[in-house]
Amino acid sequence: MKREDIIASVKEQMPERRWAHTVGVMETAVLLANRFGEDPVKAELAAILHDVCKYWRTDEQAEIIRKHGLPSDLLDYDKELWHAHAGAWLAETRYGVTDEEVLDAIRYHTSGRENMTGLDKVVCLADYMEPGRDFPHVQLIRQEAEHSLEKALLAGFDGTIRFLLDKGKRIYPLTLAARNGLLVELERQAAARQTEQ
Repeated sequence: MKREDIIASVKEQMPERRWAHTVGVMETAVLLANRFGEDPVKAELAAILHDVCKYWRTDEQAEIIRKHGLPSDLLDYDKELWHAHAGAWLAETRYGVTDEEVLDAIRYHTSGRENMTGLDKVVCLADYMEPGRDFPHVQLIRQEAEHSLEKALLAGFDGTIRFLLDKGKRIYPLTLAARNGLLVELERQAAARQTEQ
């Protein structure tokens, strides 16, 4: 399916405010991809589709998860996680996206995962920091994103985890794995810099 057709289809499935968010994520993902050496075309495609079924009824999202063998443990956690996996399935089956990197970036844009790819990080971070976002610590995330995908994303996950703890909610294990994985990456980067000196 052509880019313009995908955009038109996604836009009609969400309120205007959410479409404005999607446009912000698209632009930010391209900017971050260019900054950190990732593919901007893949980043934009994943960003276009990242919230494709966010405004579907939750029972429809749950049905996709159950019927198509997606991780059923998602259903035990916050409904905000469901649209990412359902959306990746939709991107492949309805929109003809076959690139696994793009599908994974859609799939893990809310939870993260251990050993995130560069594209995963770009799309997840773009979702956190697009210009329309306004929440505590978003400026810190944006500042870190000037220099480090990993530090910016770590700040994002830390904020999410704090929010969930404050609300007394369960934390999806992949989010903890993603945060821990970023810490390991940052430790490796620091060790490599030490070795170079």
